[in-house]
Amino acid sequence: MNFEMANFEKDVIETSYKTPVLVDFWAEWCGPCKMLSPVLEKLAAEAKDWKLIKINSDEYPDLAAQYGIRSIPNVKLFSEGKVINEFVGALPENTIKDWLKKAIPGKNGMQLNAAESLISTGEEDKAINVLENVLKQEPYNEKAKILLSKLLLFKDNKKSQDLIKNIDEGSENFQAADSMRTLSCLIELNNNAYELAESPMKNLYLDALKDIQNQNFDSAIDKLIEVIRNDRTLEDDGARKACIAIFKYLGEENEITIKHRRDFGSALYV
Repeated sequence: MNFEMANFEKDVIETSYKTPVLVDFWAEWCGPCKMLSPVLEKLAAEAKDWKLIKINSDEYPDLAAQYGIRSIPNVKLFSEGKVINEFVGALPENTIKDWLKKAIPGKNGMQLNAAESLISTGEEDKAINVLENVLKQEPYNEKAKILLSKLLLFKDNKKSQDLIKNIDEGSENFQAADSMRTLSCLIELNNNAYELAESPMKNLYLDALKDIQNQNFDSAIDKLIEVIRNDRTLEDDGARKACIAIFKYLGEENEITIKHRRDFGSALYV
């Protein structure tokens, strides 16, 4: 089976819109390249969900420069015309297999991208439909579960939690899932306020929980920071945990997260 590149645009870029392409940048003089090549070729011959293309960096210096090749072997994974992952050096076969399991996009990668675009433009109902279709085809797709759980958290809390119940600490999606579990508990606590211990900060904390349920996170964090400053014992440091959950739910680049991070940090050391 011949894995050598004939035409970069056709063999790599165009093909990557149909199936992921693993590109091995190598050279004749490179000892580690000669160790890695047969491993990649063996795995590629067995693979059904990706293809291998080998590029001699000495013969194609412009491509090597374009993709920042400074050390070889350098293996880059292309999908939809772009590099989405890579590794450098002659890794053992089992390590490469583990890397491929995490790096190769699922067959519904384009649908997940479409769902994220719909979410960013506020078309949540359409995004929910897309994600539900993905999960019908890939019931164990954790990214789809996380996205859908996030969309449903304030609409159908039970369904939201059912989606992420099996995402544990061994998963790269654990922190996202854990933040939604915390917010789910806060929503339930808001509905059962009588369970909350007495404290001078109790009413302010309950107001913050109402803000969370109404997705008014800016106001919620203001109140939670005030609770942190005055009563860390309330609900077992619940205000701090709530802030962290909101930050993870919104993301570190969200303007609300950025706005409150410094005050949150300083409140912890009052």
